[in-house]
Amino acid sequence: MITLKNILTVLLFVGLFFKTFGQQSLEKGRVEPYRLEVTYNKTCHLIFPVAIRYTDLGSNLLIAGKAEDAQNVLRIKAAVKDFAEETNFSVITEDGQFYSFNVIYNADPYTLSYDLQKMKNDTDREEVHNVQFEELGFNPPSLTEGILKTIYQQNRRYVRHIAARSYGIQSLLKGIYVHNGKFYLHLEMKNRSNVPFLVDFCTYKIVDKQVAKRTVSQERQLVPLREYPGLEVVSDNSNAGNVILLDQFTITDQQVLRIEVFERNGARNQVLEIENSDLVAAKPVSEMKINLKR
Repeated sequence: MITLKNILTVLLFVGLFFKTFGQQSLEKGRVEPYRLEVTYNKTCHLIFPVAIRYTDLGSNLLIAGKAEDAQNVLRIKAAVKDFAEETNFSVITEDGQFYSFNVIYNADPYTLSYDLQKMKNDTDREEVHNVQFEELGFNPPSLTEGILKTIYQQNRRYVRHIAARSYGIQSLLKGIYVHNGKFYLHLEMKNRSNVPFLVDFCTYKIVDKQVAKRTVSQERQLVPLREYPGLEVVSDNSNAGNVILLDQFTITDQQVLRIEVFERNGARNQVLEIENSDLVAAKPVSEMKINLKR
């Protein structure tokens, strides 16, 4: 016979079950925060392994911002003197890593600068908290970063017919790779002159091969999703390369992907043209051994 006592006992058991196991499931996914001391008259600097993408402050007790010309350095300090309560902030970096910090006020902190990569290495902190970025689709940012670095470090060349040369500068496409709806283009520039090549900007366009007179040219600009490493200068008598990440696409036989590299205050601009036959022959990343070490 079902009695009120039996019903209350069952409800109590169910309540305890969800309370106990619900807390356990959340605890397993807990992001362990770093502890940080800040003050009003001095600035604290945090050096992250890669560029910072997003910062969220827990309260107006803190002020923070990326350092100028250093996208992986965060400046943070107290906005109010001698605040008593603990506050927090979070950071997401370009490789999809999530960092959490609990912050307290200290009028005279012992340390003002921290290297997050060194801290993780020294403490054997193995947790990986990946954040998904919309522009990368289903690709984890850490995997994307690993692919970019692996292609760059292996430095292999299997495309040998796409190059440009002018005034001692040579540009070439070393390889095209494809993975999960993304293209990875491996480029290299060689400077055989005594004058450094300063990169002003690069463009990536899908254009018609030949445009007849009185015909409107069709042109579509592509925006790189990632670049590793950043290419700003090719020193005299040296080489420099990088890997560009683009959304996957195809073109017609009457079109090309035109990559243009413009020299700052110069005329040694470089142009590479890639046809659809080159794109569809891209090497799958699955054939490579990706280095995911941080």
